[in-house]
Amino acid sequence: MITAFSLCLDLVSKRCYIPQKTSDEGNMLKGKKIVLGVSGGIAVYKAAELTRALIKEGAQVKVVMTKNATQFVTPLTFQTLSKDQVYTDMFAPTDRYDMAHISLAEFADAFVVAPATANIIGKIAGGIADDLLSTTIMATDKPVLICPAMNDKMLANPAVQDNIQKLKRYGYVVMDSAYGELACKTQGAGRLPEASSIVEEVVALLAPKDLVGENILVTAGPTEEPLDPVRFITNLSSGKMGYALARVAHRRGARVTLITGPTDLPAPQVDKLIQIRTAREMYEAVLDNFQNATIIIKAAAVADYRPALLSKEKIKKKNQPLALVLERNADIIEEIGKVKNNRILVGFAMETENLLANARDKMTTKNMDFIVANSLRDEGAGFRTDTNIITIIDCDGNAEACTQMTKIDAAIKILDRIKEVIDKRGRR
Repeated sequence: MITAFSLCLDLVSKRCYIPQKTSDEGNMLKGKKIVLGVSGGIAVYKAAELTRALIKEGAQVKVVMTKNATQFVTPLTFQTLSKDQVYTDMFAPTDRYDMAHISLAEFADAFVVAPATANIIGKIAGGIADDLLSTTIMATDKPVLICPAMNDKMLANPAVQDNIQKLKRYGYVVMDSAYGELACKTQGAGRLPEASSIVEEVVALLAPKDLVGENILVTAGPTEEPLDPVRFITNLSSGKMGYALARVAHRRGARVTLITGPTDLPAPQVDKLIQIRTAREMYEAVLDNFQNATIIIKAAAVADYRPALLSKEKIKKKNQPLALVLERNADIIEEIGKVKNNRILVGFAMETENLLANARDKMTTKNMDFIVANSLRDEGAGFRTDTNIITIIDCDGNAEACTQMTKIDAAIKILDRIKEVIDKRGRR
């Protein structure tokens, strides 16, 4: 029995989110050299936004435009945004390159073609090199990301689909088009994805693929335990740490299943996204999906208790104290620890006191391979921040204390440690 809940109802019925940034890390592409190929479609204007986004993340961008692309947006726009010369003509004299297509190919760490029209897709698939963009792509051995954008019926044309499949067989990465309103006012596939999504694909394109073959299940965010139709008990988790882990694992080649409680975050690019609300739903989702996982990372802040009774009607305010009876939720990570076999199991411990002792006890009793501990008392750590201060504790008694870092960097650190466990076991 827990009493003194007279003000609890007002607190738990509200979730006051801090406005989220589109990215919780900066300079993801610092020092990377990107050649952005722009072909002639109405989505060229979005390529200007993409140029800014790539530069904001630390990349150096050189833009190559087809002749048709210059009919939509002038090269001056991209020159102003990239602070560099824009390349449009293979035979135009230039002070910088004697052979532009070769020099640009050697310059790049990666190529991005956005928007990629049916025409340029067909050229690349057919090995045709009759302008600067197609010739430069033929001359490169660097990773290439193709971002198709066209009318939905053009995209569905069998010839275009055959060319896309051919590009994938050749090793090009082809991004799925977005769905929505097209320039012709119809609804359908064929929109160029948002700049933030393309940037994420570029980051993934350049990331080490050292987790290929692993199936990683990540839980994230809070749960909500309803009291009545309008109120619930919850916690301050924003889901940022779990989402960062899912995002980085996907970048590194793993197949990722993300089970998430309610958050205000945009969904990361993963192979499977499962949205739940309550701890019971989280428990069922984990049990339904953990069999296929080789690695389980429990980053969600799951409620330990739920109201024993759910009122069908809104609980009315009265003049006397209100008492709530709470009952235990299942301990998900404890249940998984009993049957994990050769799976790698990683948990989190958020503490306000005795951080290391409490985290070690949790790791041992729940059969984890290692645990990530952080203190709510540390400024720059914990819930709803873009940074974290973590200590990684393993079964051998080692504790690695890390300085404050972004949650993306913390995710990289955690996945690096997981890779060490994989290599130690010799699973590959």
